[in-house]
Amino acid sequence: MSKKITTISAMFLFFCTVVVNANAAKKETQTITSEEDTYELLNLFGEVLERAKTSYVDEVSDEQLIQSAINGMLIALDPHSSYMDNKDFKYMNEQTSGKFGGLGIEVTMESGVVKIVSPLDDTPAYKAGLKPGDYIINIDGESVVGMTLNDAVDKMRGKIGSKVKLTIRRLNQKPFEVTIKREEIKIQTVKSSIKGEDVAYIRITSFSEDTDKMVEKAVSDAKKKQKGNLKGIVIDVRNNPGGLLDQAVSVSDLFLNQGEIVSTRSRNEEDTVKYNAKKGDIAEGLPIVVLVNDGSASASEIVAGALQDHKRAIILGEKTFGKGSVQTVIPLGKHGAMRLTTARYYTPSGRSIQVKGIEPDVEVKPAKIEEIESPFELSEGEYNNALKNENEEKTDAKKQAKAKAEKEELLKDYQLSRAIDLVRAMGIYEQGKSEK
Repeated sequence: MSKKITTISAMFLFFCTVVVNANAAKKETQTITSEEDTYELLNLFGEVLERAKTSYVDEVSDEQLIQSAINGMLIALDPHSSYMDNKDFKYMNEQTSGKFGGLGIEVTMESGVVKIVSPLDDTPAYKAGLKPGDYIINIDGESVVGMTLNDAVDKMRGKIGSKVKLTIRRLNQKPFEVTIKREEIKIQTVKSSIKGEDVAYIRITSFSEDTDKMVEKAVSDAKKKQKGNLKGIVIDVRNNPGGLLDQAVSVSDLFLNQGEIVSTRSRNEEDTVKYNAKKGDIAEGLPIVVLVNDGSASASEIVAGALQDHKRAIILGEKTFGKGSVQTVIPLGKHGAMRLTTARYYTPSGRSIQVKGIEPDVEVKPAKIEEIESPFELSEGEYNNALKNENEEKTDAKKQAKAKAEKEELLKDYQLSRAIDLVRAMGIYEQGKSEK
């Protein structure tokens, strides 16, 4: 019996060795074949390059052909990977530093045409009435079909004061033209104000250098100004196309005491990076509402997702854009740089932002508010002989004018109006709990 088992074991060992060796040989053959295929394809590339250079109807340089080939290779991967020559690379650096020239518009490529992600506040594109979801189909009478995204962006840039004519296709409308004058775009990424004397309103238009410091200052100034009478904070990232990852992390960290903010995961598991919050909530627990819409992308979605998952804020508005991918900019020496998608964003609960976006806790579509006044009903105060209220304070004309102007402003922005109402209600509720 022992001899029989030994024989079987030997046969099994021989069989495993043969299989392993066969698999190794097969793998080696596949590697060689793969390398041969690559060399063959590179030869094909060289042949096409040479044919295009010598036979194309117009003369074309090697540099132009090779740069176009590189860009074609990258943009075929996804809409956010691309090649940047030195001029494009310089423009990108200016944009992230908060100052650049152009129309002030964030765009992507979709179905062969340029799609507007969002116009930046107070820029020529914003003033011209361009909206998220609009498609640019012609630039100065030239169709964008066949252009790369970089080509289209380059055509929209130009000398400050010069004009560019865009043909826009909008949902349920006929194409229309709009002429926009180019300006130097200086972006103040954070604007803030007090709404109704008890709600801090913070508008973030993009995430560039020092956005976190500006948000921190806005909260600090609001707390000092209101002397502890704040009901809460509204953070508005509608039409915010994103920006720097580290700034999205820092802004989220301002309002969180602990826990994960976002993680980035690439094809290699060991390259996963997790960003965690440090102790310290500058809002000291005040209720927060984050306003989002379909123009809120990338870094905006990181902030909304982090605060939502940690139950630190109510997200109000519409589903966000769904750009949940990480682009790494790799300098290529004197030849510019390449922008390559290297990872995906995940919220603290493990949700991928890509395509799905962030679903709001409270969905509120843009709407027009109209007040309905009845001409037949009177309030007590409108009777001539009504008793006076002994506690009534003297009316302040300036305060009344300010309140009226703010009311008219909120009538134009239904989403913001709802956000302020919600944060106020949360503030009253929290105050009531603390007083018990």
